[in-house]
Amino acid sequence: MTLEYLLTSLVVVASPGTGVLYTLSTGLARGIRASMLAALGCTLGIVPHMLAAITGLASLLHTSALAFQLLKLLGVAYLLYIAWSVLRSQEAICPTASQVTLPARRLIGSGVLLNLLNPKLTLFFLAFLPQFVDAGEAPLLHMIELSLVFMLMTFAVFIVYGVSAAAARQRILTRPQVLAWLRRAFAAGFLALAVRLAITER
Repeated sequence: MTLEYLLTSLVVVASPGTGVLYTLSTGLARGIRASMLAALGCTLGIVPHMLAAITGLASLLHTSALAFQLLKLLGVAYLLYIAWSVLRSQEAICPTASQVTLPARRLIGSGVLLNLLNPKLTLFFLAFLPQFVDAGEAPLLHMIELSLVFMLMTFAVFIVYGVSAAAARQRILTRPQVLAWLRRAFAAGFLALAVRLAITER
């Protein structure tokens, strides 16, 4: 495993995207525990994409316009749903002392769905992982090793994002205007991601 792979993976993982936005908003709204569960969900959500890349199933999305468009539309619909939910719900980004704790399965499940319903991730890993496979090693085992490192890095970086957001939580509790703008900003962020996914081609 090369330093180039680690640095490239870090840039990819830390770049703002659906998972980062979800982890940040969850940490800000619901605290450290919820942000860690969100990070776990986003990490688990990339597993199917990596498995598809490793086993070659990603070629189906690359060659089948119907499969790609279907998964893309589902992803766009879910992102729009998240954006609308954040915008209309005072609780979505306005933490209160009496706020109901969401079940772990719901927090993890949302993170999984956000990444699972993004066909570009499968194609990304199909193009990304093979570049760093050593021809002298067993290709399958090496791709699995690279995938596991990428997942661990994803979880670690998302934890940092989530914990940082949770640390700022108490500071904004008494600032209604800030809370309102944050809610709009996160909703706009999910909307922008939905638009970007909608115009993405294979």
